[in-house]
Amino acid sequence: MAGSGSGPVNLNRYRKEKARAEKKARADQNAVTYGRTKAEKDLDKARNAQDVRRLDGTKRDEPKTDDD
Repeated sequence: MAGSGSGPVNLNRYRKEKARAEKKARADQNAVTYGRTKAEKDLDKARNAQDVRRLDGTKRDEPKTDDD
């Protein structure tokens, strides 16, 4: 009879399956805790770009010097 448990049991397979399940559960929890939506990431990117443009717009020009 197939699947009746009469054959050898591979404990490594069960150990690895358990480790994968724990890793996935931890990843899911981290995604909830630290994850941000794409809209939030895009908003931060736009704000950072706006800050860079604002700073570049107020940058003072360096006086040119002749170092001959």
